[in-house]
Amino acid sequence: MELKSKFIRTWSKSLIAFILLTTSNYLFAQEQKSEELKSFKIQIESSTDGIKMKSFEGSAWIDLSFSMTYNKPEPINEYGMTTLEDSPFASDDSLANYLFTIEKTKKGLVLKGYKGTAWKELSFSLSEKGKQTINQFGMTE
Repeated sequence: MELKSKFIRTWSKSLIAFILLTTSNYLFAQEQKSEELKSFKIQIESSTDGIKMKSFEGSAWIDLSFSMTYNKPEPINEYGMTTLEDSPFASDDSLANYLFTIEKTKKGLVLKGYKGTAWKELSFSLSEKGKQTINQFGMTE
């Protein structure tokens, strides 16, 4: 009986230590991720022909406009329109180093963050001439 209770106590302590270690590593990783994000601010506007984007911060480009087809994502990074493969540009410390796709759907726009964003996916609808501003943390004013 004594041996069984020692085993249970040892096992319980090991389980608690494992949970605490796992949780603290997860929280530390989340904290590091948010510190690594560089600031960017982009306004997205729906137009009759497609999308107009204006970068206020964190990008090498100022204005982008392009037509969009339904369900065909367009990758965007700090240098403008790109591909999902590695960028041929060298990293610039003055830029935000982000990568996301923007896709037009029947319900609106879907953005998927691949690099430099705290968000994995944003979706919203925009009326024609409607505007939405985003940053590294999501939708903003």
